[in-house]
Amino acid sequence: MVAGSTVPAWGQEPELDGAVELAGRGSRRVLTGGLLLAVAVVLVAVNLRPAITSVGPLLDEARVALGASAVWAGVLTTLPGLCFAAAGLAAPRLARRVGIGAAVGIAMAVLAAGLAVRVVGGQLVVLGGTLVVTAGIALANVLIPVVVKDSFPLRIGLMTGVYTAALQGGGAIGSALSPPLDTALGGWRPSLASWAVLAVLALVVWSVAARRGTRRRDSAEEAEAGGRSLLRNPLAWTVTLFFGLQSFLAYVVMGWLPQVLMDAGVSRGDAGLLLGLVSVLAVPISLVVPAVAARQNGQTGWIVGLTLFAIAGLTGLMIAPGGAPLLWCVLLGIGMSVFSMALTTIALRSRTGADTARLSGMAQGFGYLLAAAGPFLFGLLHELTGSWTVPIAMLLVALVAQLVFGGLAGRPRYV
Repeated sequence: MVAGSTVPAWGQEPELDGAVELAGRGSRRVLTGGLLLAVAVVLVAVNLRPAITSVGPLLDEARVALGASAVWAGVLTTLPGLCFAAAGLAAPRLARRVGIGAAVGIAMAVLAAGLAVRVVGGQLVVLGGTLVVTAGIALANVLIPVVVKDSFPLRIGLMTGVYTAALQGGGAIGSALSPPLDTALGGWRPSLASWAVLAVLALVVWSVAARRGTRRRDSAEEAEAGGRSLLRNPLAWTVTLFFGLQSFLAYVVMGWLPQVLMDAGVSRGDAGLLLGLVSVLAVPISLVVPAVAARQNGQTGWIVGLTLFAIAGLTGLMIAPGGAPLLWCVLLGIGMSVFSMALTTIALRSRTGADTARLSGMAQGFGYLLAAAGPFLFGLLHELTGSWTVPIAMLLVALVAQLVFGGLAGRPRYV
């Protein structure tokens, strides 16, 4: 965010450095920011959580129908993190080969296909389809921050907030609507498959937006895209650990919170609504905090403050899960909105769009590899101890580490 800069009106073409590569190395064409592209970004973001959050409230029903074990459920909830790691590391290479516009379109097509396929068979088909689904999500996860950085250079905080709010809102919709869709459509299979419609809509709008507002790429941008490795950069690893630790908590919550609440006496429908509340609370916070924080010299205070809310919520959930589940979920939801700050730091700790792509790929690739262990370890610790106390204590340790690395990532430096 440039202090004192004049923000162009929606639809007005930004400066030449505010563009995103559209095609591959042959045409060197790029697309520029505008209202249609912003709408497309929002629709893509809305699709990046329902495929995951819709599973939690229906997980036990799916297990019974498929005759699956708790280990299978642990693997199912772990797959997103593992796949996010692999696809996240591959995303920058795909974008360089076909262009970011085409790469995001591919991501939406893969997501829609996976959503349709994963409900047509047994245990292995569900796992395989989930791999496909999360591959599409992972590609978009890495590439959309680059679109925000390059296409909206004077609105990084605002667009990051809008994108994150849409993403969190999609997560809330997924968890809240899964039980009613399960009832209305006659089972968990059609309920989960119905989210493919939303993915197809995003694909159509993105395809239209990616064909408008293009220009030729200049030689300076070509040189910038050459790239350099960030694997030996301490700040890049700090941002990666911050991103990975907040994702560690997020994917445990999305996969297991309904089960924790139901074991505490909360009904299935209310557990789904509370998980939705955790996600939807981040929407207003994400719309405001990144835009404000991006204008400041550092973001450490925001990151530490939000993390403390999550610590308070988890502590209450561990000590008295049935005492005030609504309060614990409100505190947890506020704390988990730190995700918007994780995305903001990726953009703010890099000077160029090319560096943003590399940092985004590294932070989300290795970060999700760390996060992938979360749901599996959480389920395993519950299986071994027969309670939720030890698994939640593990999350509190991770949050303390998040507070440290997040605070360091919020300091004003560049990779």
